[in-house]
Amino acid sequence: MDADGSAQDESVSGGPGQAAISGSRAQSPSASASGSSSTSTTPTDVHMPVAENWCHTQVKVIKFNYMWTINNFSFCREEMGEVLKSSTFSAGSNDKLKWCLRINPKGLDEESKDYLSLYLLLVQCAKNEVRAKFKFSILNAKREETKAMESQRAYRFVQGKDWGFKKFIRRDFLLDEANGLLPEDRLSIFCEVSVVAETVNVTGQSNLMQFKVPSCRLSDDMANLFEKHCFSDCLLVTGTKEFHVHKAVLATRSPVFAACFEHKMSESQSDRVIIDDVEPDVMKEMLRFMYTGAAPNLDRMADTLLAAADKYQLDRLKVMCEQALCLSLTNENACETLILADLHSAEQLKHQAIDYIV
Repeated sequence: MDADGSAQDESVSGGPGQAAISGSRAQSPSASASGSSSTSTTPTDVHMPVAENWCHTQVKVIKFNYMWTINNFSFCREEMGEVLKSSTFSAGSNDKLKWCLRINPKGLDEESKDYLSLYLLLVQCAKNEVRAKFKFSILNAKREETKAMESQRAYRFVQGKDWGFKKFIRRDFLLDEANGLLPEDRLSIFCEVSVVAETVNVTGQSNLMQFKVPSCRLSDDMANLFEKHCFSDCLLVTGTKEFHVHKAVLATRSPVFAACFEHKMSESQSDRVIIDDVEPDVMKEMLRFMYTGAAPNLDRMADTLLAAADKYQLDRLKVMCEQALCLSLTNENACETLILADLHSAEQLKHQAIDYIV
């Protein structure tokens, strides 16, 4: 039960009503029992694959509302389980579905005796069944909806069947004048109903061409850019080896190179960067990774490549090296690998090496 006196439970109950209080069509701001229809369709997704045959299912929903006003509500002396009913209502003059609201002012049973029970009843139906959602609320002195409770799904109604809330609102909360729910001892219940009218399938065949999109060649194109030195604008020198590279690629991939080019160090100003702490073959493999995201020779130089990846903050390459070194741990290299991991803050490799040694 909520602190404000309402309780969220939906239950089924039946039985004839002992008294009937006629319902009134709601006035502004809650419109009289009026119907409207809406159609929901599956939205078109531009990313959906094109099918040769297709079907669109359209679910038509009719929406309408109704207000029931009970004057002198506090004088209702019905006992537990006894019923008050509204007059019947529908979505319009041509609608063959007839509905009414019913309440148990003092609850449906022993469990709900401290509550007002509220239900939507299907009085007349030309079909075997209909499915509908509903929402109940109480209008306060300002004609504002309050204490709203709504069905969580569309329920199956057959003629004579009702759905609703056994514990719609606590009686003591409802009768308390401070809560303003019974202005001039008048209870105004507002009901909104959404009925599934029909489901229509629209089928057809697609006349669109089937497009075959070529596979992505970005990695291959970047590899060619690196290997063929096209439009290079910088020279990396390590040992006796020179690499023609592109500042934009290196700066994008490595924060260290980005800082080098951005702050216009002496090397960048001459478009020539000398690197004396990375072997040429390691540098080539690192550059290949920076251009393509791949490191085909990783296994045979994982230790030295790890050091280079750490220096130039290539986090993905660093973890790839850690993984390769973990897979190649032996009794002979475990201690050396642990030292390497500690030196370059390779925490995952460090933990694996410790576990292996211990």
